[in-house]
Parts: sequence; structure tokens; C-alpha cells
Amino acid sequence: MRVAKKRSVSEVIFRCGLMPSRANPNGQMDDVMTEITQTQDRGVITDADTQSEGKITQLVYILQALGFIVGITFIAAVIVNYVKRDELTSELQRSHFRWQIRTFWYSVLWTVIGAVTSMVVVGYFILLFAVAWTLYRVIRGWLCLYDGKPMYSKA
Repeated sequence: MRVAKKRSVSEVIFRCGLMPSRANPNGQMDDVMTEITQTQDRGVITDADTQSEGKITQLVYILQALGFIVGITFIAAVIVNYVKRDELTSELQRSHFRWQIRTFWYSVLWTVIGAVTSMVVVGYFILLFAVAWTLYRVIRGWLCLYDGKPMYSKA
């Protein structure tokens, strides 16, 4: 009976000829595994990708919150949403981006309606409602992001 020699993964890769010039004779590989990791197919979702997406989502919530003080940041937030939304890999982050984009457009709608009807007293109430509603959406979204919950549950 022949007993097979136990081989390391790096030795198998070396012997198969997948990386003959980069492995040393002992079957150990120096930077090869690092290079493989860096050049992997983007279909693999890493923890770093998810963390990066979470930071971008949090940045958008910060920009939306700052929009109450400096209005242009609210516009900057939706621009970030549209630029980055096709790069998202996490369904959680997609739900937050959808929430943030809808927050922007509905707040614009309510603000326009409030401004147009401000000639009549009801417009001021609509503007007050728009501010409160937008503030609610930013706070709720940020809290759900912090808890790791999606904005839209699948019922």
C-alpha cells in the first residue's frame, strides 16, 4: 500500500505549474497569495467592500443632515447616491441608497409645493411638514444603518 505525501496548498500550486517562477523550491510562496487576493475576480464580496459601502452610506446621511444648515450638501448627498449606487454589492446598502434618494426627491417635492402654496397660509404648514418629514427620514435611516437593518423589509 502506497501512502500519499501530505502537500501544502502552495506546493500543489507550484507543482501544477500555475506559478512556477514565483514559488521557491520548498513549495513556499512569498507574495503570491497576496497578489492572488488583490487580483481576484470582483464577484467575490470582501468584508472591506461592505465596510466601504457602509462608510459611503453614512457619509450620505451626514451630508443630508448637514443639508439643514448648508443646503448644498443635501444636493451633494444625492449626487453621491447616484454615482455610487451601481457599485453596491450589499442589499442592505442598496436599501439605504434607495431610502436616501427617495428622501431627497420627496423633500424637494414637498418643499416646492410648500413654497408655491406659501401665498396661502397652508404653504407654511407644508414647509414645516417637509422639514420634519426629512429630519425623520434622515434620523430613522441613520439609526437603521447603525443597527445593520435594511430600510425596506421583505414582507
